Amino acid sequence: MATFAHPASGPSHLARTLAVGFIAGAVAVLVFHQGALAMLHALGLSPRAPYSMQLTAPWGVPQVWSLTFWGGVWGVILAAVFGRLDGPPLIAWSVLFGAIVPTLVVWFVLAPLKGQPVMAGADFHAMATGLIVNAAWGLGTGVGLLLFGHPHNRPERTI
Repeated sequence: MATFAHPASGPSHLARTLAVGFIAGAVAVLVFHQGALAMLHALGLSPRAPYSMQLTAPWGVPQVWSLTFWGGVWGVILAAVFGRLDGPPLIAWSVLFGAIVPTLVVWFVLAPLKGQPVMAGADFHAMATGLIVNAAWGLGTGVGLLLFGHPHNRPERTI
């Protein structure tokens, strides 16, 4: 009789975690990030509409697809940092990571590169919107990693 178990470590597990991180991060932009932005916009708390098809520089990609790609890249980073966590700690750290790290990069790196004011020009609503939608992205990415990033414990099969 042979038994087959799912290994929980090693190169294949890392590759799976990073791939799931990319996919979860990209999907989280479309569902959680843009969903949170849609709610804030519907409530009149954000002037930015979700799912913007406005073209971005330098390649003219619609903004929603640019955000989706970069959400995947951030998902790989999140998975590399927190991929070994499981359950509520994974979700909590994912939300905190999403709220803080990408938001700070946008405020202090991307905004100046694009000729925009740092920290959203200290506009409270714009700053809060960034924190909320990025935290929502972190939640979605964490849920994706939790559901698909780890081999689930299955009963061993005998043949």
